[in-house]
Amino acid sequence: MDSPFDIYCNTSTNPPTPYIPLPINMSEVVEISGEHIRVKSPVSGGFCNMSGVSAPDDFETPFRYSLSFLSTPYTLSDANQLTAFGCDDLATVAVQGGAATAEYTGGCLAYCPEAGLSRNGSCPGNGCCHTPIPKGTNVLNVSDVHTHWIGQKVSFSYAFVGENMNGSASYNKFNSKQQYMESKVHCCWRGLGLKLQYIAAEVCMQEFCKARSGNNDFNPYLSWMPSRNGTGCSRVPQLQSPGIRASIGVSSGMGFLLLISTGFLSRKALHKRKQKNLRLKFFKRNGGLLLQQQQEMSSSTQGMPVKTRLFSANELNKATDRFSQTRILGHGGQGTVYKGMLSDGQIVAIKKSKLVDEDQREQFINEVVILSQINHRNVVKLLGCCLETEVPLLVYEFVPNGTLFDHIRDENTEFPILWNMRLKIAADIAGALAYLHSATSLPIFHRDIKSTNILLDEKYVAKVSDFGISRSISVDQTHLTTMVKGTYGYLDPEYFQSSQFTEKSDVYSFGVVLTELLTGQRPLSGNGTTDERSLATRFLEAMEENSVGKILDNQVLKQCNDLDEVVAVARLAERCLSLNGKKRPTMREVAMELEILRFSQSYSSAAEDHGRGASSRKATHSLI
Repeated sequence: MDSPFDIYCNTSTNPPTPYIPLPINMSEVVEISGEHIRVKSPVSGGFCNMSGVSAPDDFETPFRYSLSFLSTPYTLSDANQLTAFGCDDLATVAVQGGAATAEYTGGCLAYCPEAGLSRNGSCPGNGCCHTPIPKGTNVLNVSDVHTHWIGQKVSFSYAFVGENMNGSASYNKFNSKQQYMESKVHCCWRGLGLKLQYIAAEVCMQEFCKARSGNNDFNPYLSWMPSRNGTGCSRVPQLQSPGIRASIGVSSGMGFLLLISTGFLSRKALHKRKQKNLRLKFFKRNGGLLLQQQQEMSSSTQGMPVKTRLFSANELNKATDRFSQTRILGHGGQGTVYKGMLSDGQIVAIKKSKLVDEDQREQFINEVVILSQINHRNVVKLLGCCLETEVPLLVYEFVPNGTLFDHIRDENTEFPILWNMRLKIAADIAGALAYLHSATSLPIFHRDIKSTNILLDEKYVAKVSDFGISRSISVDQTHLTTMVKGTYGYLDPEYFQSSQFTEKSDVYSFGVVLTELLTGQRPLSGNGTTDERSLATRFLEAMEENSVGKILDNQVLKQCNDLDEVVAVARLAERCLSLNGKKRPTMREVAMELEILRFSQSYSSAAEDHGRGASSRKATHSLI
């Protein structure tokens, strides 16, 4: 569909002529700018002689003309005026539009005294006159009327609407015969923000300027127009030809995309900066600076570097798929454990602790440093930690075979735990606790020994885990006074009453684990029966009544070749569960007894080949 701003090209002329169609006639375009357009307009005129003789018949120039901009986007600007040149020449103009609410008529009289017309270029009324045209005019009718003939000399007379020439016009310019004469009209756009569009005008302007300037290297992306003096071309503001519109559209689109990209990158950079500041805040709050100091102190006192690996939050997020629910290995009182894979392919267990009390930050960091120094085959290795998150994250080696609790309770497992395996697991746990209590630089109390915190690897080697509430003490300390923490069914009764945790409190908890290995029962039955006593209480009563066989696991009775071993372990568990902590053995003593039992088990297996195993089993059975 044609646009009202279209400019057409007449290629029949040389050079081609740009023009705009008006309701009455076609007007040649002279100049276009961002604010106005200049077009050619007819001149109403004729000639007379000073003696009153009429004009020759062959001169047929019209004495009237009309100019209409109706149905176009253009109106006349106030830079135009009605101008008349001649002798006793009355020029009138009737206008519509603009400030006038109805048709408005104006005019002026060009008077010629006998002295003749003014020829010095001025227009004081002597041979010429002018009157303004209202701004916004869209229709005008110009007429030129001669009042009378006053002399013999032939003289031309003209009236036209055109630009205000500020007195620079001269009658001499019009004092010649022309078959068709024109002026230049200054027009305004009807509406702000509208742009002129080319159809064929780009070709016209290009050819016109090439012809006038002789420049064959014309840039089609620049708009040119003939200069006012007619000697060359002038560069004017860019116009929207189809090609230029496409260029502007592409440029605008690219600019918009660039703006969006810049905004996105800025937002991303701001987000990264905020995340970095937040990670630094968490690192300091979680004791990161204190951890570095503790490591330096430990390195200086022990004469060897102590370095805890600090994992980044991003690294652990990737390792766990942002802590996906599908990666959860288990829940505990101190937090949730996730399975993860580091960038080097190592499988790890990542413990996401619950919120840590601000007052316990120093103790937490102290434990991280201590656990980093532990290197025991029966203790889950702490690989490092992450302090960049709201709560600290601990990274441990991954132990693939589940917990001791699961294997004891699972009667449908394809690989049931045999008696000799149970005895080995008990010895592994005891050896790890003995190491923590006495072999480290500072004694460590685990404080939460239970079957769910004992992990088994692919070879059923037991590993003590979950040091979330573990604490270290100085060598000269005998106990630790804290709020009671741990798991009911495993808690030392003395600790529960006094809030003083000693190494014998870990011994009591280990005694409960021994009874689980012997009986296959839970520490707290919770089965809705009338007997809601703990496993430890029921086990001690059975030992006193010499009826422990009633609560032993059937698998133990079937698999054990020497029931003396079972009774020995039961006696050891009874001592560990003593209500008087002072009567309990130390973990070192427990570990030694279990190792002796394992050695004797090997000896019994060898002796069985000589026929001595059956009598030993029979004798022990009478005690059970």
